[in-house]
Amino acid sequence: MRLRRAPAFLPALMVIVALAAGVATVAVVAASGHAPASRAQQVQQIAAGLHCPICKDLSVADSPAPLAQQMREEIAQKLDAGQSAAQIRAGFVAAYGESVLMSPPRHGLAGAAYYLPLLVLAIGLIIASALLRRWLRPRDADPPDDESSPLSASQRRAVDKAVARLREEEAA
Repeated sequence: MRLRRAPAFLPALMVIVALAAGVATVAVVAASGHAPASRAQQVQQIAAGLHCPICKDLSVADSPAPLAQQMREEIAQKLDAGQSAAQIRAGFVAAYGESVLMSPPRHGLAGAAYYLPLLVLAIGLIIASALLRRWLRPRDADPPDDESSPLSASQRRAVDKAVARLREEEAA
């Protein structure tokens, strides 16, 4: 039984399948988010996205500080008044600055946290496609032309003579 050799494009195909699986996973995770069902969950979600101004390492949702409790009550009141989560966040940003947000804003230098992973993914796809093209490109069996050869014409003639001499010796 003869063992067949794996095709040369198999590693490239494996890279492409792995990248496609990664992209599909990211898309499923991004699409699975849903709006909270109750007012308490909405308050919790908005409060979880805000830093407590007193204890900077905790969110408003997790902080036991009296100011955080007041902020949670204010969020509930604004939700009852019909404001959206974005409007409520904007009010807290106006009052406390962008440092009140748990996640960085999508503009300026902080936007790099959102766009850098996309840039890395794009560069990875470009490199993978370049490698795939290189692996799938047919190998030339012909010797290189004189123009593309790193040897000069005299060096090429010397090599040709040496090869001819070796062939004569083998034939004899």
